[in-house]
Amino acid sequence: MAVINRIIPFLFLFMFVVSCDQNSAQDSVIEVVDAQQLLDDVEYLASDELEGRLTGTEGNQKAREYISDRFSSLELQAFNNTFEQSFSFTNTRTGTEFSDAINLIGYIQGSVYPERYIAVTAHYDHLGIRDGEIYNGADDNASGTGGLMAAARYFSHHQPESSILFVAFDAEEQGLQGARYFVENPPVPLDQIMLNINMDMISTNFENELYAVGTNHYPFLRPLVEEAATDASIDVLFGYDGADGRDDWTMSSDHGPFHSKGVPFIYFGVEDHPHYHAPSDVFENINPEFYAEAVETIISFIVHADRNLSAIAEASGR
Repeated sequence: MAVINRIIPFLFLFMFVVSCDQNSAQDSVIEVVDAQQLLDDVEYLASDELEGRLTGTEGNQKAREYISDRFSSLELQAFNNTFEQSFSFTNTRTGTEFSDAINLIGYIQGSVYPERYIAVTAHYDHLGIRDGEIYNGADDNASGTGGLMAAARYFSHHQPESSILFVAFDAEEQGLQGARYFVENPPVPLDQIMLNINMDMISTNFENELYAVGTNHYPFLRPLVEEAATDASIDVLFGYDGADGRDDWTMSSDHGPFHSKGVPFIYFGVEDHPHYHAPSDVFENINPEFYAEAVETIISFIVHADRNLSAIAEASGR
């Protein structure tokens, strides 16, 4: 109860500030998101040429080069003159050793608070080839990677108040290894990362339903999500975070390691569908209209989070 009393003032602050900013934020997002580029990104990342983007394979490397080129073209800044964060690990489930996994990290410096960060994340790896079939991973997670690059494009034109990290994780499918390595070896002090916004499976839903997961743990984030979705043509729903009797997605993707370290998160994703972890998860089976609207809504949330990051930090005790 004490925690609830502490965050109530910040909820009112959020509702006031985001209401004032909503219309201009939505207009800016719609102008900047290039729907064709978004689809082109997913089509390439989910193409047979990349052979499912399994960590350590040539297809994974091609995906990495593609994302790096986009980061460069958007003039994202890099730490130590490289976007790459290399790491190695052993998959404890299979015993397979990986010595050449690579996260990609770029950032845009904030105009007012450059010393604090929002981490916007998505994983670019997938399952590779199994029994002679390519698991292309269009929704999982070429879609989140496309959304990541669209967000980077938006903020390259609209400098945020706080700095934003854009992180394409490797080895999510191997047990969230990229995110686990990142939070143990962050490019900036972890206590300067105020929020994680993770995208994993955001393009394949024909009921127009996108879930924002995490508000059970961080209820002060819910008003920002609701304001960001006010004018969206999709339904942004809540749940799957331990409060509704359904599956708990709190540790299901790369936001999990952030949460374990006390970093608040919102995870955007859709419910599982017949193409999940199947060879049928191909570009032709995504929902382009839903996808574009989902990305615009997510970027709108990032805008609101950036403008209210001081309140988020205080409410979370960071």
